[in-house]
Amino acid sequence: MKKLKIKKGDTVYINSGNDKGKTGKVLSVLKDEDRVIVEGVNMVSKHTKPNSKQPQGGIIKQEAAIHISNVNLLDPTSTAAKAVPTRVGYKVVDGKKVRVAKKSGQEIK
Repeated sequence: MKKLKIKKGDTVYINSGNDKGKTGKVLSVLKDEDRVIVEGVNMVSKHTKPNSKQPQGGIIKQEAAIHISNVNLLDPTSTAAKAVPTRVGYKVVDGKKVRVAKKSGQEIK
C-alpha cells in the first residue's frame, strides 16, 4: 500500500479544477482511491429521501472527494492572507520520521 503525504486535519491548497486557489481543511482521506475530502471545496447537491434526521427530505449541499494530486499542503510559515503551497519531505528527528515542508524546511505538525 502506498504512503500518502496528506493527512486528516491538514490545511491544503487546491491547485487545479473549479476550486483552484481555494484553501481548506482535510476532513477525510480515502486511501484506496487516492482522494481527499476538503472542507468547503467541490460542493455537490445530493437529493435525500425523507428520514428521521431530515423528515422533509430535499436537496443538501455536501463536499465531494477530489484527487490527491490536485492538492498541495500549505507551508506552516504561510499566513492566511498569503497561502504558500509546498511539497512534503521526510526527515528523521530523534529517531522519529517527521514530515517536513520542502519550501521552508519546517516540521509539519
